[in-house]
Amino acid sequence: MSDEFAPSTDELLRNNREYARDYHDQDLALRPVRHLAIVACMDSRMDIFQMLGLGHGEAHVIRNAGGVVTDDVVRSLVLSQRLLGTREIILIHHTDCGLQRVSEDEFKNELENEFGIKPRWSLECFKDPYQDVRQSMSRLQRVPYLMDKAHIRGFVYEMADGLLHEVSPDPRHMNLDAGTFDA
Repeated sequence: MSDEFAPSTDELLRNNREYARDYHDQDLALRPVRHLAIVACMDSRMDIFQMLGLGHGEAHVIRNAGGVVTDDVVRSLVLSQRLLGTREIILIHHTDCGLQRVSEDEFKNELENEFGIKPRWSLECFKDPYQDVRQSMSRLQRVPYLMDKAHIRGFVYEMADGLLHEVSPDPRHMNLDAGTFDA
């Protein structure tokens, strides 16, 4: 792979024009028909729709570096549930994630040295994607604005074989009598 950068936007626009030639309004509803929201890493090696067998209009997909539950992810999930009817949330991290290789302090110090100010945001680096999914599930259980917390599940996508491996929630947040989570 070459380190030489070649902008691809013009090629993508040509691809879009080709796509639009055969485009017909699919009359998709604004609300996802599966009532599903997915939070996943932005890693370009993961095609969320393909890996889950989803079609257009079936789910909201919210992506960021690491697939971590940030304030903006919470904002999107609250809107997804309250205004667009989603009830199920799936979290997907993956093995071989770039955030596993970054030191937050070193990265922020580099930025501070270059620009004279350290960013206020957190990178949310992690070592173990399974533990980070578990933490993200716990974070969502504590969000008072989410309407439906009974259907939150987390997974780690294994880059080596393409399989999703389910992550058990933190038992400290389970209400064992009701089979649900405590908020």
